[in-house]
Amino acid sequence: MTDALLCPSGRGRPGALLVGIHTPDGVGYVDPALPVDAEFVATAGTEIEQRFRFAERCVERACGQWASGECGLIGAVLHQERRRASEPPACGIRSRCRWFAQRGADACAVCPYVVTDARALAPIELTFAVPATRTTGSQ
Repeated sequence: MTDALLCPSGRGRPGALLVGIHTPDGVGYVDPALPVDAEFVATAGTEIEQRFRFAERCVERACGQWASGECGLIGAVLHQERRRASEPPACGIRSRCRWFAQRGADACAVCPYVVTDARALAPIELTFAVPATRTTGSQ
């Protein structure tokens, strides 16, 4: 990949970067990000984007999420979630991340909860992975 900014909601296909694994608590980040090859894609099975997080080169105006000269997706997610960052998680692409470049650490606060739905064509449809609530004791 070149030094262009990366979309942290990319597709699971050869040439992408594996940046995280979805867990019940959000995304467990892979740092450094790992290149994805055809063998990984073939063994990962269906709904690959719902189980893993990938990054690809941001295509800017060629993306259905591009609006007003920036990625409209992260703005919409921040508006809906209203989370703000304290300490961003370790991330293998932060220095080249489109969302971080636009919104800083606030983008990192919602990033773990975004799940790409590859079935949607354009714009990308989002679902949020809500962290599991742990309870103690009996009720």
